[in-house]
Amino acid sequence: MTVLDAEVDDPADERAGGEAGAEAAEGAVRRRRGVTWPLTLGLVVALLVLVPVAGALGAYAIPVEDVLASVQHRLGLGGRELDRVAESVLWNVRFPRIVLALLVGASLGCAGALMQGVFGNPLAEPGVIGISSGAAVGAVGAIAFGVNVLGTWTVSAFAFLAGLGTVLVVYAMARSGGRTEVVTLILTGIAVNAFTGALIGLFLFFADAAAIQQITFWQLGSLSQATWPKVVAVLPCAVLGLGAAPFFARRLDLLALGERPARHLGVEVERLRVVLILVVALLTAAAVSVSGIIGFVGLVVPHLLRMAAGPGHRFLVPGSALLGALVLLGADLVARTVAAPAELPLGVLTALLGSPFFFWLLRRTRRRQGGWA
Repeated sequence: MTVLDAEVDDPADERAGGEAGAEAAEGAVRRRRGVTWPLTLGLVVALLVLVPVAGALGAYAIPVEDVLASVQHRLGLGGRELDRVAESVLWNVRFPRIVLALLVGASLGCAGALMQGVFGNPLAEPGVIGISSGAAVGAVGAIAFGVNVLGTWTVSAFAFLAGLGTVLVVYAMARSGGRTEVVTLILTGIAVNAFTGALIGLFLFFADAAAIQQITFWQLGSLSQATWPKVVAVLPCAVLGLGAAPFFARRLDLLALGERPARHLGVEVERLRVVLILVVALLTAAAVSVSGIIGFVGLVVPHLLRMAAGPGHRFLVPGSALLGALVLLGADLVARTVAAPAELPLGVLTALLGSPFFFWLLRRTRRRQGGWA
C-alpha cells in the first residue's frame, strides 16, 4: 500500500501526521533561511569581483590592478593616476556603463520579483502590463519626429513618461467595480502591447533612414550610449523604487496565501496592487528609458532565487535586485567583448539566453499543474 492509498482512521494518527508535516515544513523554511545569508554574501562578493574586471576588459585593455589603483586615487585612498587615455576610457566610458548596468539590472530584477508577487505567477514580468512597450513608443516617437525639447534627455524623458502613462491606462481599463482582476489586467496588457507595437511600426514608416537606424538600435537594447548624465537621470527613480520595494515583502508573503486569507490578515489587496504596479512602472520605465528594451531579466532572476532560497519576499525582493545587477553587468561585459571590436545588442543577448529558460519554466509549471505528461 502506498502513502496515497493509506487511510487514517485514528484521530491521534491524523494529528501526529499533521504535526509531522508541520515540523517538516518548518524545517524546510529554516533550511532555506540558512541559505539566504551565504547567498547574499556570494552575490555581493561576485559584484565586487566583476566590477573591476568589467572595468579592465574591452577594446582598450587596462590591467585590473590599474583599475583598482585609479579608483583608490579618486577616492583619496592612495593608489595612482593612470595615463590620460586610460583615465578617460575608465571614467568617461566604462564606469558610467558599469554603474548604469548595475542600476538597470537591479531595477528590472526587483520589478520582476514584485510583478510575480502581485500576480502570484512565476511567469509574470514587467513587460506583461505594457510598461516596456509603452516606454518604447515614447522613445521611438521622439526619435522618429526629431523632437529635441530637452536636448540629450529628450528620448529618455519621453520613454519614461510614456511608460508610466501606459501602465496607468492599462490599470484604468482593467479596473471595474472598484476592483482589478489579475487576469483582466494581463489581458489588457497584452492588448496594449499589440497596440503599441502597431504605433512603433507606424513611426518607423514615417521616420528617415538615420532615425530608423537609431530606433532599431534602441529597440534591441544597449548600454553603449551610457554617460554620467544618464546615470544621474535614472538614479533617483532607481533609488526610490529599490528603497521602497522591501517594505512590501511581508504583505506580498501574505498575498501569496490567496486574496481572501490576505484580506482577513489585514492586507488591503487592491491598494497593495496599485502601489506595487506604480513601483514596478517607476523602476521599469526608468530602466528602459536609458537602455532600450532588455527582456527576460525580470523573469529569470527572481525565479532562480526562488528555486535556491524559497518564495519568501524578504529575501527575494532585495536578492533579485542584487542578482539582476550581477546578471546584466555580466551580460553587458559579454556583449561588448565576445565579438570585439563589434558589439552585440544587449537585449538580443538576454533574449537568446532567457527564451530557453522561459520555455523550460513554462513546461515545468504545466507539469506541476498536471497539464502535460
